Amino acid sequence: MTGERENVQHFLASMLKDDPALGPISIADDCLWEVSAPLPPMTGPAEIEAGFLDPLRRAFSGLHRRDEIFIGARNRRHENGFWCAAVAHYVGNFTAPLWGIAPSDRLAFLRAGEFYHVRDGRIVQTRIILDLPDLMRQAGRHPFPFSYGLETLFPGPATHDGVCPRTGDGEGSLDIVEGMLGDLHRFDPQSFGSAGQTGTDGYWADDMLWYGPAGIGSNFRWEGFVKDHRAPFLHAFPDRKGGNHYCRIGDGNYAAVSGWPSMTMTFQGDYLGVRADGRALTLRVMDFYRCHDGRIAENWVFLDYVDLFAQMGVDLLAATG
Repeated sequence: MTGERENVQHFLASMLKDDPALGPISIADDCLWEVSAPLPPMTGPAEIEAGFLDPLRRAFSGLHRRDEIFIGARNRRHENGFWCAAVAHYVGNFTAPLWGIAPSDRLAFLRAGEFYHVRDGRIVQTRIILDLPDLMRQAGRHPFPFSYGLETLFPGPATHDGVCPRTGDGEGSLDIVEGMLGDLHRFDPQSFGSAGQTGTDGYWADDMLWYGPAGIGSNFRWEGFVKDHRAPFLHAFPDRKGGNHYCRIGDGNYAAVSGWPSMTMTFQGDYLGVRADGRALTLRVMDFYRCHDGRIAENWVFLDYVDLFAQMGVDLLAATG
């Protein structure tokens, strides 16, 4: 299905134009197109055009797409389902408001995690997480009082081979990720460590890089990951349960998983300046991985924090304008 993978990638790049090129891929008339908050679900090409594509075209002059990772494979969670997944940036000069965010009149990179279900040359289902808090940060209006890690542009893979990879064992890459996810659920409440994650036989490379969304930021090595993400997250949500994935695919040295939502949890510790109140929450998640020599070398993470914070009683978009 590698040919279909390339066709989908070309279609998505063309789709941003007002007059996209005709080709072997199109959007099904009943395609369900779901995007992170505050966008509502959309169905069919007309709603997708009006609710997703047109706002992007108006907001960004010179709008174009840059894929950092683009993979496609059969979905282990969906019999006979072929899916594509991407880490992408929507790039241009941010010159007009976008979903309540005031423009910067400067270059901006709107990062996106994307999953596409493709059947018979038609995109029949789409889920996208846009890191709108990071777009606010780029425009000089950070929606959070601080970040746990480094706020930076998401880089592409260190090996520069993430777009339609030609080498590697996709099933083996996904096996590594699934093994890691299985062990990650159990953790020491003092050290926040989990068995099997690090060390000679661990799932993560010693020099792992973890790239997180606005508010969390990015970090280096397992110790940095624990300090800048895992410890504060588990302090706030110690009963979190994850793994509720609708899609898991592996392609070459890459794997991607997503849940909508993936996590359920209760808010038991303060987080990013918000006081805990015990309420029940859910979290939409997308993870992209690069594996090397049987271990995870890099991890790109998208979390729908606009939706999560709305559940916590905080409107991130209204707070920053």
